[in-house]
Amino acid sequence: MVDDDLTCLTVAKNHLVDRYDIFTIPSGNKLFQILEKVMPDLILLDIEMPDMNGYDVIKKLKSNKSVANIPVIFLTARIDPESEVQGLSLGAVDYLTKPFSKELFLKRIEVHLLLEAQRKELIKYSQNLEEMVNKKTQTVFELQNAILKTVAELVECRDDVTGGHIERTQKYLILLVKIMFEHHIYVEEISTWDINLFIMSSQLHDVGKISIKDSILMKEGKLTHEEFEEMKKHSVLGADIIQRIEKNTTENEFLNYAKLLAGSHHEKWDGTGYPKGLKATDIPLQGRMMSIVDVYDALTSRRQYKKAFTHEESLKIIRDGMGTSFDPLLVEVFLKYETEFKNISNESISDIYDMSKIDITQLVSATKEMFNLFDTRKGVENHHIERLQRYLKIFINALSKSGNYKKEISAWDIDIFLMSVQLYDIGKLSVKEDILNKTEKLTQEEYEDIKKYVDSGMKIVQQIRKNVTDEKLLNHAEALAVSHHERWDGTGYPIGLKGTGIPLQGRIMAIVDVYDALISERPHREMFSHAKAIEIIKGYSGTNFDPGLVAVFLENEKEFEKGTNCE
Repeated sequence: MVDDDLTCLTVAKNHLVDRYDIFTIPSGNKLFQILEKVMPDLILLDIEMPDMNGYDVIKKLKSNKSVANIPVIFLTARIDPESEVQGLSLGAVDYLTKPFSKELFLKRIEVHLLLEAQRKELIKYSQNLEEMVNKKTQTVFELQNAILKTVAELVECRDDVTGGHIERTQKYLILLVKIMFEHHIYVEEISTWDINLFIMSSQLHDVGKISIKDSILMKEGKLTHEEFEEMKKHSVLGADIIQRIEKNTTENEFLNYAKLLAGSHHEKWDGTGYPKGLKATDIPLQGRMMSIVDVYDALTSRRQYKKAFTHEESLKIIRDGMGTSFDPLLVEVFLKYETEFKNISNESISDIYDMSKIDITQLVSATKEMFNLFDTRKGVENHHIERLQRYLKIFINALSKSGNYKKEISAWDIDIFLMSVQLYDIGKLSVKEDILNKTEKLTQEEYEDIKKYVDSGMKIVQQIRKNVTDEKLLNHAEALAVSHHERWDGTGYPIGLKGTGIPLQGRIMAIVDVYDALISERPHREMFSHAKAIEIIKGYSGTNFDPGLVAVFLENEKEFEKGTNCE
C-alpha cells in the first residue's frame, strides 16, 4: 500500500495483516525502490501524494514490462466521476473512495487477488499449452518426414527401402549449398530460397518412378532403347504428380521446389538431356545441383544393372561431364571439395542441418496428397486415404462415447493415429503391379502373393521407425499394417488372430477399409451402393468383423455415407 498519510497506512495494515503480507510505503519513489526486491500481487495506490502523485506512479508502472501487469487499486478521497475515469483509463483495475468500510475493503482486495491468481494460472496454462503444441508439432514433423523419406526410397526401387539414396542426396545438397554460399557461387539466386524447403523437397525428385513398370525399374540388365524412353518419362510424370498434389494444398512453396527438381534434374548443360532439352542456365539451378549429387550417388551405389563405382571412378565421370552434362561452376566446386562429399555420407542429417524449421502444414499436406495419388500406383487421384481418415474420425467419435471401447480410445493420440492411417497399406508398393491392377479374379497363387504385402508393410513401418526418436510413435501404424486383414473368427491373415486378440486399430480399420472398397470402383468390379455395402458388412458381423464395432458402425451409417464426399 502506497500512501503519504500515516493514519491511512496504519488502518489499512490493521485490516489486512491477519490475511496478507503487506508492505506500507509512504511515497511513489520508495515504491520503485521496493519493487527492485519484491514482486507484489496487488498495489493499493493513493492518488493525492507530493512529489509523485498516483497518476504519475501508475504511468511509470505501466511503462515497465517487469511490473506492468501488477493490478493497481486507486485509493482516494475524490468522488468525482472524471477522476475515477482517469484512473481506470491509466490502467487501474478498481477505485476505492476514502473513507472505506473494512468489509468492502477486504472484499475488493479478495476479488482482485482471485482475478490475479486466475490470470497467472491462465498464463501458466497458455505456456504449457504452447509447449505441448510445439512438442506435438515436432512429433508430427518427425513422423511425416520419416514417412516421406522412406516412401521416396521405396519409389526409387520398390523392393528396397534401405538404400539410403534419398538421405544421401539430401546431405550432398546441404553441403553443396553451404559451399556455394561460402564462395559466392550463384549466391544472389540461392539467397532468395527457403533452403529448408528446398532440401526437404529433394525427397520427391524421383517421385515419377512410381508410374514406371516394375519390369523396367527393376531390370537387372541394360535397358533397351524403348525401355529407356519409357524410363525417361518419370521426370514428366513426377512433375505432373506434384502438380496434382499442389491442387489440393494451400501452401505450395515446398512443392514448387519439388516440381523443379523432378522436372529438371535430368536436363544437361549442353541441351542433350530430358525431358525438355533445356540448355545451360535455362535449366533451373535446383535441377543443375540435383543432377550432380544424384549422378554421384548413383555411381557410388550398387544398382540392379551395375556394381558400385569407387569414389575416384565417379569423380572422373563427373569431371568428364563438365560443360556437357553438368554446370562447369558446380563441377569445380564439387571437385574442389570432393573429400567432404565422400565423407559426409557417414553423418546424420540432423548433425549437419536443422530440418525442424520446415512449415509442418506444407509437409503434412504434401505427404497426405502423395498417398492419395499413390494408392493405385498410377498417379490417379483416388482420395482413399483421405476418406478412410474421415470415416475413422466418425468411428472414433462414436466409440469414445461407448462403454466398451471408451477407455482404450481415450488413451490414444488421435492425431497420430489418423496420420498412421497413411501407412496401413504401404506394403502394396512392393506388390507386382500386374497383380495389383489385375482386372480379373486373382488366382490362388496370385492371392497368396498379394497377401505377403502385410509383411512388407511391417518391414517398411519398422524402417520408418528407425528415423524417429519416439519408439511409441509408430505403434498405431504397426498395428494397422499387420492386423487390418485379420478376422474376428480367426480366419484372416497374416497371423490368424481371433476376437479381441486382434488390435482394436485393426478391427476398426477392417470395417472402414472394406466399406470404402465396396463403394469404390475397382479394376475387377463396379462399385456397390451405400445400402448394399451396409448390408454386406452387417452380414459379416461376428465372422469377419467385431460385432460390437459393427453395431456402432450401423448406428452411425448415415454419417459414414456423408463422409464419402471428398469436398
